[in-house]
Amino acid sequence: MKRFAIITFVAGLTLTSCSSDDVNAPEDNDLIIPQNYTFEREGVSTVNYEGQTTRLEMSTEMLSAFTDFDNATATSLSNMFSNLNSPFSSAELNTSSKSIKSKVAASALYFSSNTVESSEIKNDFETFITDQMNVVKVNKDQLAEPGLAGQIAAGSRVRFVNEKGLELNQAFAKGLIGGLLLDQIVNNYLSVQVLDEGENRANNKNEVLEEGSAFTTMEHKWDEAYGYLYGDSSIPTANPNSVLNESEDHLLFNYLGEVDADEDFAGLAEGTFDAFKKGRAAIVAEDYLIRDEQVKIIRENLSKVIAVRAVNYLQAGKAALAEQKYGNAFHDLSEGYGFIYSLRFTNNPSTNMPYISKEQVNIYKEQLLDGNGFWEVSPETLDSISEEIATAFGFTVEEAAM
Repeated sequence: MKRFAIITFVAGLTLTSCSSDDVNAPEDNDLIIPQNYTFEREGVSTVNYEGQTTRLEMSTEMLSAFTDFDNATATSLSNMFSNLNSPFSSAELNTSSKSIKSKVAASALYFSSNTVESSEIKNDFETFITDQMNVVKVNKDQLAEPGLAGQIAAGSRVRFVNEKGLELNQAFAKGLIGGLLLDQIVNNYLSVQVLDEGENRANNKNEVLEEGSAFTTMEHKWDEAYGYLYGDSSIPTANPNSVLNESEDHLLFNYLGEVDADEDFAGLAEGTFDAFKKGRAAIVAEDYLIRDEQVKIIRENLSKVIAVRAVNYLQAGKAALAEQKYGNAFHDLSEGYGFIYSLRFTNNPSTNMPYISKEQVNIYKEQLLDGNGFWEVSPETLDSISEEIATAFGFTVEEAAM
């Protein structure tokens, strides 16, 4: 049974920046909500999130290289993380001024005055890189055992784990979902600090556009948040949910689709897309109350994705351990560990803070990797962490463990 509300909306007054043939009736709240994410000014699209697509492309190539032991090194992966020394296969990415690392733990809300923790988090990701290449890669031909990195069978596949049984590529990837994507969406671009910075409200009202562009700064900031969720090049610009669970994305959009596919959370993807459209329309209409209501919906929905997947993977790992399928178990627990890492970046709209404190997240990570880590983690520990996460987010372990 669903234990949360998926909030939808209806539309209203005509907005000049919505495409006239892309309207979803009926009227309400003095807005017209486009059926797709289509906004125009004088016939020119005002939607732009090229920078987000660039970072998603960088992330895709980097994650693919994480287990390319024949070619990748700690230096080459670190260069990809920071976009140094032309590390990518694409000249366009190499010449970009953007990087993955610069936006990790870099939100205005959580880290603008918390640079020490921001640096610590960036260093965590660098450590995942160096340990993958200097510990796991070195032992890739050895059979893993407690206290020793190496390979372990997972059905017909081979997984590569550190001495704790942790797949560092999974910890990096799932941690990046929170540390880059979620943090930038809910704690940066959708924060009041960014949306209303400086003269943004006045410039939005007077349609003062960014130089050489068709959009106001506030419109663009909202679109940049949108791009971190929907910006993969395999996702249609206007109607991303048309490829839900079918895109080539392996980050937040992919897991939004996986959670939405669970009947206990059905509607989460639609509610999130609707909130993005309504909030963008509200910006054009200068209705900042409605805009901020949509921010709350997006924060709650995307934060819930992180929590549901964390619990799901912990429970899958517990089941696999009970069957002594250690390779499968370690893979699930590694993904669960990465999503637990990402809990630090969730945003509870009731408090404007994480649903679970960074101190508690650190305790969970320590409990999972205590001693020999996944080799000896108890089902009681996995259940206890799962229950605490589920309770904090308002669902049950059984609902998440589909």
